[in-house]
Amino acid sequence: MTYEEALDFISKQGRFAIKLGTERTRAILDRLGSPDRSLRGALIAGTNGKGSTGACLTSILRVAGHRVGFMPKPHLISYTERIAINGHAISEDEFVRTLEALMPTLDDVASEMGPATEFEILTAMAIAYLAPRIDLLVCEVGLGGRLDATNALDLGVAVITNVDLDHQKYLGNTIEEIAREKAAIIKAGDLVVTGCEGVALATVEAQAAGRARALWRLGREVKLESTTLGWDGHLLSVAGPGFEHRDLRLPLVGDYQPANASLAVAAAHSLDVADDTAIREGLASTRWPGRLQVIAQHPRVILDGGHNPAAMVKVGAALRQLIGAARLVAVFAMLSERDPVLLLGALRTLRPAAVVFTEPASARGHVIPPEELTELYGPEAEVARPASAALARAQQLAGDSGNVLVCGSLYLVGEVLAFRD
Repeated sequence: MTYEEALDFISKQGRFAIKLGTERTRAILDRLGSPDRSLRGALIAGTNGKGSTGACLTSILRVAGHRVGFMPKPHLISYTERIAINGHAISEDEFVRTLEALMPTLDDVASEMGPATEFEILTAMAIAYLAPRIDLLVCEVGLGGRLDATNALDLGVAVITNVDLDHQKYLGNTIEEIAREKAAIIKAGDLVVTGCEGVALATVEAQAAGRARALWRLGREVKLESTTLGWDGHLLSVAGPGFEHRDLRLPLVGDYQPANASLAVAAAHSLDVADDTAIREGLASTRWPGRLQVIAQHPRVILDGGHNPAAMVKVGAALRQLIGAARLVAVFAMLSERDPVLLLGALRTLRPAAVVFTEPASARGHVIPPEELTELYGPEAEVARPASAALARAQQLAGDSGNVLVCGSLYLVGEVLAFRD
């Protein structure tokens, strides 16, 4: 089996096919000898900020001297990014070998419970590969929490970053319903860390009551103070039960990133594996591509993978704080599973002078046609294909002193990052 054949196999049910539930994942892992049962770490759910929180936590744990597995979702450039140890993705050859070794188990389970989905296979592959090689695991939940394949794992720490409207088709139409799905990652005896507010926080508190060994809430048990350093990130101080760290440098841009970093600091302490040096150096060395990432100047080109309305509004506010009233041109694409009215509404909050709609080849046609988006958006929009042509056109429209934001889809951001590299 080649790497491309392996990718084709795990996505043969359809790249975006979703069959919610943990039973098949649990059955696969149990037949492998339950390698996940020996793992400690953090399972991270939430609408936005999961990846950034996971990247910060992984960096802290690495500096503390641990071999850390990281399971982020989705990937930017290569599918192998979804299975990583100490910042290094699994090789394509190892990816193939891991899948081939798993095939007999997949066949056995399929004969009894039906074929595994892409995300069930990915979760099983990741655990099979990582478990013998790591001592701590940081895992990002894919969709929701209760019925996501990753919820078959019990790592001891549950992080819930925040809750907003997203994936309503699967999770519910209210904040409370969605929060209930995400809070279901809390297992008996977990330490829970959350940045939720309002009704979402009340839902997390209810789920944690009588189950969690402790609940650390941002703004209550966990205190955060931060100062922006502009394009250089932030300076922050974080304190919580038994810990306090001052004047921490965080290179991630965006006024929402200090909250993500503080959750990571709290999670590291809940695992009792990090000191001040690990926290300080870990945050300072955190890298998370595709999140308000500047890849060029004159004009400045910024990549951001926020792909739901709440994320885009936050990105827009943060970006406008950084660039003021300077000219902004957006390069935009979006997946067909999302609501164009809501996402285009969020795009308008960025106040772009122009928008160039395009279509990332890596999404394999699962996008809303850019012509349709242009019609919905209005006269300030145009279409360009491929993504490289769309970026070139946006740079022309922005001028040397302007800004270009590539946004709307992680597939688009990853594609631009790949050809810019």
